[in-house]
Amino acid sequence: MDRANEVKELIKGLTEESLAVLAEHFAGDIVFSTSFGWEDQVISHMIFSKNLPIDVFTLDTGRFFTETYYVWNRTLETYQKPIHTFYPDAKLLQEFVTEKGPNSFYESVENRKTCCGIRKVEPLNRALKDKKIWITGIRAEQSLNRTDMDWVEWDEAHQLVKVHPIFFWTLDEVKAYVSEHHIPYNPLHDKGFPSIGCSPCTRAVAPGEDFRAGRWWWEDQSKKECGLHSK
Repeated sequence: MDRANEVKELIKGLTEESLAVLAEHFAGDIVFSTSFGWEDQVISHMIFSKNLPIDVFTLDTGRFFTETYYVWNRTLETYQKPIHTFYPDAKLLQEFVTEKGPNSFYESVENRKTCCGIRKVEPLNRALKDKKIWITGIRAEQSLNRTDMDWVEWDEAHQLVKVHPIFFWTLDEVKAYVSEHHIPYNPLHDKGFPSIGCSPCTRAVAPGEDFRAGRWWWEDQSKKECGLHSK
């Protein structure tokens, strides 16, 4: 897509300065989505510590771990910057839970995807409405289906350009950056949770298991995504 190539040419490469360049050129039209994992905390630090005019938002599904709310609050205390919050549509959620029950996502892939659609995808659509640049914390090594992505890409579904500033970082590099800059992070990472989503749908992984093996572990699928990053 031409617009993705234009953005890639504008920022030249993946550096912390790239975010400042994007913020200057797309003021008011650039956002960053955080779920408070290691990677997102790194990017939040880059934005907040340099006072970059990039709105940071999160999607509160209502099923977060207590530890996630803890690091969310620690982030607010540390940087004294707002994190805009988007919640599921109350009517859609009420109807779904009334019909299917609170844990129907365990019963079928269809139910799980519907739950993700209501709790994540629909709020994301509102958060990204009329924006031009979406910053994410995606890294290439997080799962096999992400290795064929590019660090700047066109998102057809949302009609904007996605930029992944730490796309080529390793997990060790992420952890080193967090340590060096004393960035608050989710304590579940120290308990075997490399990827943290909703509490009923996330478990710790054993040494050697795939990075995302703890997400929707009861599903027998090679590609397990919630729909947030579908093109």
